[in-house]
Amino acid sequence: METMTINNPMSAAQLNVAMYRYLGLIAADESLMEKAVKYVQKLAASKAKVDETEYVMSSPRMVEILREGDQEIAQGQGQTVELEDLWKYQSSF
Repeated sequence: METMTINNPMSAAQLNVAMYRYLGLIAADESLMEKAVKYVQKLAASKAKVDETEYVMSSPRMVEILREGDQEIAQGQGQTVELEDLWKYQSSF
């Protein structure tokens, strides 16, 4: 099987072509396709987490709120809320 070494930076379009090419080579093997899909799902979930974190951390005010919350927790302040009761407190956020 021919392999493609990715040493040089490739454009998104080139990477897309390479991905589909390799998927085409394994398309008849259900086990390999399942592994490929599971791996891509993990990558997508990881990307979503990074995007969410970057979005939150892009706001200086949100970073300040998070730091204040960390300090309150370290000082033993705050209150514990049972997960099933969390909805009762949503208007205070």
